[in-house]
Amino acid sequence: QVQLEESGGGLVQAGGSLRLSCAASGSDLRIVAMGWYRQAPGKQRELVAVLTAGHSTNYGDSVKGRFTISRDYVINPVYLQMNSLQPEDTAVYLCNVRGYSGKISFDYWGQGTQVTVSS
Repeated sequence: QVQLEESGGGLVQAGGSLRLSCAASGSDLRIVAMGWYRQAPGKQRELVAVLTAGHSTNYGDSVKGRFTISRDYVINPVYLQMNSLQPEDTAVYLCNVRGYSGKISFDYWGQGTQVTVSS
């Protein structure tokens, strides 16, 4: 069982910034990748940014150059710095973690944190 704790969402004006964080907890975790996706009403879930244990990153096209995913010394927790936010960034942002607990693979989603950008 893996628990995810997300924080940092809120309301911000266009052009503003927010920082999200996501921390995973559980037994014998070996995290392979951790990151953020988002889902706006009536739209499909889309990639925001993912960070792997090997330090590689992958960003959705719509956030490249504005958002930065980062970590401390270890992959957990991860942070998402969101700059130059626009109304189209409004969505529920969901943390995702993939890895292994012992020999068992896991793929968990957080409950999500709302980000609302006003024009």
